Amino acid sequence: MSAEDWQKIEGGIIAATALVIAFMAGAGWPWWMWLVVLALPDLSMAGYLLGPRRGAALYNLFHLYAVGMVLVLLGMMTGQVGLITLGLLWLAHVGGDRGFGFGLKQQSGFGDTHLGPIGRGSEKGRDHGQG
Repeated sequence: MSAEDWQKIEGGIIAATALVIAFMAGAGWPWWMWLVVLALPDLSMAGYLLGPRRGAALYNLFHLYAVGMVLVLLGMMTGQVGLITLGLLWLAHVGGDRGFGFGLKQQSGFGDTHLGPIGRGSEKGRDHGQG
């Protein structure tokens, strides 16, 4: 297996684990709030309005596991279950992205990631001897 495959497996495990723990934490939010919070990291795509270099930097910042971990830690330090849940859902989002092969962005364009190309015409799989 390639390093990219291992990162996808790791991402899937992190996503599943974070979701289970988030449900166990029980923030008491309505179901729609879970969906909103899960989508929050993708607001960073707006950075691409400033160009590919800044867009990639902002997207990558918001798609680090560390952001979710810091939110969980802050929530634990302050006793705020909602902040813990926010961090866990952030981790679930990032892990899910990695699990599906959506990696950190390269400055060359949104479709170029550290896990390989994504999107239409990406020839995903062929680049790694899988096609």
